[in-house]
Amino acid sequence: MAVDLDQFKQIFFEESFEGLETMETGLLGMTDGETNLDIVNDIFRAAHSIKGGSATFGFTAVASFTHVMEGLLDEMREGKRQADQTVINILLESVDEIRTLMTAYQNREDPDTDQAQLLQQKLEAIFGGSGNTAAAPEKESANKSEAAEENRLLGWHIEFTPHDNLLITGNDPALLLSELAYLGKMTMVMEDGALPPFTEMNPERCYLRWKIDLLGVNDEGTDAAQTEEAQIREIFEWVEDECDLVVKGIYPERKASDRRAGDRRQPGQLEDRRQSDRRTGPRRPDDKAPAAQPTTIRVDTNRIDALIDMVGELVITQSMLGQLGEDFDMSKLSRLKEGLEELERNSREIQDAVMKVRMQPISFAFNRFPRMVHDLSQKLGKKIRLELVGEDTEMDKTVMEKINDPLVHLVRNSLDHGLETPDKRIAKGKDEEGVVCLKAYHQGGSIVVEVSDDGNGLDRNKLFAKGVERGLIKETDVLTDEQIYMLLFAAGFSTAETLSDISGRGVGLDVVRRNIESLGGNVDVRSVLGEGTVFTIRLPLTLAVLDGQLLKVDGQTYVLPLNSIIESLQIDPNAISSLAGDAEVYQLRDAYIPMVSLSELFATGEEKPRGEEKHCALLVIVEWADKRIGLMVDDLLGQQQVVIKSLETNYERVPGLSGATILGDGTVSLILDISGIIEMSTRVREQAMNTRRATGKRNRVA
Repeated sequence: MAVDLDQFKQIFFEESFEGLETMETGLLGMTDGETNLDIVNDIFRAAHSIKGGSATFGFTAVASFTHVMEGLLDEMREGKRQADQTVINILLESVDEIRTLMTAYQNREDPDTDQAQLLQQKLEAIFGGSGNTAAAPEKESANKSEAAEENRLLGWHIEFTPHDNLLITGNDPALLLSELAYLGKMTMVMEDGALPPFTEMNPERCYLRWKIDLLGVNDEGTDAAQTEEAQIREIFEWVEDECDLVVKGIYPERKASDRRAGDRRQPGQLEDRRQSDRRTGPRRPDDKAPAAQPTTIRVDTNRIDALIDMVGELVITQSMLGQLGEDFDMSKLSRLKEGLEELERNSREIQDAVMKVRMQPISFAFNRFPRMVHDLSQKLGKKIRLELVGEDTEMDKTVMEKINDPLVHLVRNSLDHGLETPDKRIAKGKDEEGVVCLKAYHQGGSIVVEVSDDGNGLDRNKLFAKGVERGLIKETDVLTDEQIYMLLFAAGFSTAETLSDISGRGVGLDVVRRNIESLGGNVDVRSVLGEGTVFTIRLPLTLAVLDGQLLKVDGQTYVLPLNSIIESLQIDPNAISSLAGDAEVYQLRDAYIPMVSLSELFATGEEKPRGEEKHCALLVIVEWADKRIGLMVDDLLGQQQVVIKSLETNYERVPGLSGATILGDGTVSLILDISGIIEMSTRVREQAMNTRRATGKRNRVA
């Protein structure tokens, strides 16, 4: 009887990618010149399992490549070769290539084996297992000059096809294309064949595609032939999930007998082959889309067992209520109430258990950074140590998946701009090895992730001058350090003196902030010049449900996240003090808390006589990111766990609101966003102060 192997493929892919993580972690943990047999054996076993499974499923490219890789690992196991940096680097490249091949097979695509063949030749050359690498010297000498000419890079051909949703994500193709012009002389052809009639156009969809040739020297003297592919891909890195990108080298025309002639063509003649190994985003309808892969999650069996036990309790409660309903009379009312209370308790426990199933340790997000730091430290010529703190901190899987890209941008900025080179650090009296720290911890009902470094820190004066130059602020503005640091998140803002293929183009941090805020979180910056910088991200633990306090303002019911509430109290008019005109603070013990009227902020009710609402309103003290304010409300209702519905998805983003929910009586209630309310109230106060200053100046002039 034939066995259907397809049912086992997904399990194989999951185990193989885990094996690749094991291999990468082991290689990064090796010390140059020393061979740890335990680590080598772990890497060898992972490679051997991947090879065997690939052969079983017919993934010949992976099986043959991994077989050659095993040869080098076997020499290390037998003590014939030490793990020097050259060997470690080639093995890390091999892990990347296996991952690329496996991704192609998972997407049911034919893998591109060109890079695998090159790496295989390098592996064979290292451990001496190939006769092909020692080709006849006479023939190589005769063809040396010809091969050099044929392999001479002239420039690059790029085909950029944005997906329909690229504009919706806040990205602008014009900015990306303008960055390409820095890399060489650019000629471009725009294709508008997908443009619909004018009356059917959607301004939020992108219908154009571009074919670009970087060939020659631009006005600034930059030669496209000196540009690396990584520099081109870095420009499109943030939108790689929202576009199809083809990047091909342009070479002199080669002989027809050259087996790689298909990859050495003239401008405009390059094969339109989708580079899908790095992307999983939506494609155009005419592209051959890979079969959708199921998303899986690994859960501790103890959590599953607990969930099953709770379901059993729920079934018992349901059975009891069913019996009561068959012949119900008022004498059974007390038993009915008890059953409903039991049902409520069981439902809450099951909900909590299901939410825990979705919780994953943040180590799943942190594990990608040791490799990134290893590669970039070599590229930048810096000595960098990565510290991971709080890897066991759990967060919702959906939140974790969406925080990956913002973390990558922040870490790359720390590596490139934050940390100094070893000689500069020594001159400043620092250790030559810089430190980048990723730290995660829970704070109330939120998760906090910090990206810090002990590098240059931020120069307040430099940021202020750049903000004035960009027209973001005025030279006469008086700003706090925090306000100046937040200029970093303005679109296109950058203080880098030179552009690199890692960062410095002013593309990224604005999107970082926007993506974090779309998750209901915020990001702030602290820095000390010469000592380092800390980026702090605060996010909700889950995007699904929250425990909320219902409150009423002008007849409207709002939901306030329970974990943000410090305390509630009746307003004492004698404890109110006025600052700068309309701004008011409330004296609470030894602290002064800014007061915010939700009625005035949202303009939901009739204007009340000055001070009237303070006599009758309640004050709810809330906290977010170490900032406290007092919200004036009319009444506090009950507490309730609510299901969060996104306003941005179903309507549009509304300042001060993080979402909506449906209450038990069927009415819709809006969920307050504390960080947004703090920002709105601060902006309103600043506008009022500026208005008063302008009025005062006019009065003095008059």
